[in-house]
Amino acid sequence: MVEWTDFERATIQDIFSKMDYEAVGPAALSRCLVVYPWTQRYFGNFGNLYNAAAIIENPMVAKHGITILHGLDRALKNMDNIKETYAELSVLHSEKLHVDPDNFRLLADCLTIVVAARWGKAFTGDVQAAFQKFLTVVVFSLGRQYH
Repeated sequence: MVEWTDFERATIQDIFSKMDYEAVGPAALSRCLVVYPWTQRYFGNFGNLYNAAAIIENPMVAKHGITILHGLDRALKNMDNIKETYAELSVLHSEKLHVDPDNFRLLADCLTIVVAARWGKAFTGDVQAAFQKFLTVVVFSLGRQYH
């Protein structure tokens, strides 16, 4: 079990309470698909992903980005049991979708960049450390089935 400080819990709650899901989710997933083009292979049914503009304007990418962020709400509500919270999703992504577990880390990094850009100077090192810890636990939990 992961131990969270009061500061970490409050910081993570604060980040998500201010999160514009409809903007941040699509921006993070779009960034991941542009910066790491090999991640596009899992989205073959999303249509045109031929260049950055097409990815950014793709409504299916936007919708899935929002879905991913709302999926993080589950971890937010179950911070003391994230591994079990994501057990079913881990099985789905490993056994059915065959997603490379490293892609979860890449997406988490892109999400951090998007959040940092929106928060600006308020995204201090301490804030980033708490957010990264949260995302690291989520990434590990999603990749758990692979181990």
